[in-house]
Amino acid sequence: MIYYEKNLIKVQIIWKGNKICYNDSSEVEVMKKVEINGIEYEVIRNDKDCLDVSDLKEKITDYFDPYDYILGDFSYEKVRLKGYYEEGNKKAKDINNIKFLENYIKDYCSFGAKIFLLKKLK
Repeated sequence: MIYYEKNLIKVQIIWKGNKICYNDSSEVEVMKKVEINGIEYEVIRNDKDCLDVSDLKEKITDYFDPYDYILGDFSYEKVRLKGYYEEGNKKAKDINNIKFLENYIKDYCSFGAKIFLLKKLK
C-alpha cells in the first residue's frame, strides 16, 4: 500500500495482482513488460500465468524479430510459438494477421490450452 500526497490531495494506492486500485475503488490495469533478446514486449494475454520469460529467451530467435506479436500456446507441456503482424502491415497475410488470431486459437490450439500473447513495443 502506498500513500501519495500532492497539493493537499491524498491518494491511497493498493496493488491487487496486475491491477492498481486508487482509494480502494477504481481499478486500473498495469501493463506488464518483458524484455527478450533485447526487444521489449507488452504482455497482452497470459492465461494461468503460463509465460516463463527465462524459458522463452532460449526459444525466441531472430526469426521472430520482424513480427509485431508473438503467440505462445501450450500443448502436451510444450510451447508452440507463432508470429503475427499488425492488421495494416504490408507483410500481413491471412495466416499471420493479428485480425485472425482468434480463428487460429479456435482451429489449431488444444481446447483450454494455456496461451500467452506478446506485443512488440516500438
